[in-house]
Amino acid sequence: MNDVYSAILNSYTPRLVSLGNDITAAIFQFMKVFPATFCLKRAYEDGLVTSRSLIIESSSGNMALGLALACNLSGNPLTIVTDYACDDCLRQRIEHLGAHVVLVSKPSSIGGYQQARLNRLAEIRAENPDHWWVDQYDNPANPGAYSFLAEQIVGTIGQIDCLVGTVGSGGSVCGTATFLRELFPEMTTVGVDTFGSVLFGQQDETRELRGLGNSLLPQNVDHSIFDEVHWVGAAEAYTATRLLHRETSLFCGGTSGAAWMVARYWAARNRGARVVCIFPDDGHRYIQTIYNDQYLHCKELWRVRLPESPVMVKHPGLASSGWSCMQWGRRSYVDALTLAGSLAK
Repeated sequence: MNDVYSAILNSYTPRLVSLGNDITAAIFQFMKVFPATFCLKRAYEDGLVTSRSLIIESSSGNMALGLALACNLSGNPLTIVTDYACDDCLRQRIEHLGAHVVLVSKPSSIGGYQQARLNRLAEIRAENPDHWWVDQYDNPANPGAYSFLAEQIVGTIGQIDCLVGTVGSGGSVCGTATFLRELFPEMTTVGVDTFGSVLFGQQDETRELRGLGNSLLPQNVDHSIFDEVHWVGAAEAYTATRLLHRETSLFCGGTSGAAWMVARYWAARNRGARVVCIFPDDGHRYIQTIYNDQYLHCKELWRVRLPESPVMVKHPGLASSGWSCMQWGRRSYVDALTLAGSLAK
């Protein structure tokens, strides 16, 4: 990685901002540039990629943009397979950086749009012998990219008692928590998911809240890291995002609002504990949605106030729309659902 590449990457370093009540936010201008760059760097080091290799990935959001930036700097051609969730502005930015965008129009009967994207990606791979698939969901370099964030947290704050973050590919929360637990093994890790996501045992359904959740189960999601899991709906996440903006002037996206809502709740129940919550997205992509009153009313996503606490459930299947929480207890996926099933009877 040359000096220019490093300097550009360093410009995206997150800010650690105190929000009061012992809560610190790790605020990213653009989070996905870090795993995108780290994954590509590792691929070069392992001899999987040359300067001529086609880079391929399935993404409907910021990972696509992160790879477009990384490949623009490295000179590698890039093909992104995406779906309707990649809005026009994001697609235009990706294409302006030189990437080719392939749009999948119909979901797969099993696995939804994510599986449909993977099916199309497999076809493109077969057509291009000299390629490398990033595979963000199963590539260990994705969570491995967040050692710098753990180092930044320790160097700035010192010991922390709780890490809160949204879960999608399993990169940011699992990676950061893994590194922090080497120093603070008792640290609580709280994962934030959304309804209709399979990550923690719910059935796959269409999800309004994007940027977290998944229709497939990534290998990078280490379930044994999590002490608590919260499911947050779009209405609550959007209301929290607007409230965050009003109270702090931080202009963030819906996943940041969801993380902040859960972090406030946990901090209120654990006075004096040091909490770090990860804000992975800024608000500019959501001016016409989250920050648009008419859109929220039309979609029936407007809430006058946030709930004071989640509904506590013993099984993921009992989590309903709004906000729910389950004590996961650092168990594996199978062990947690087996125990939950016995408790729910």
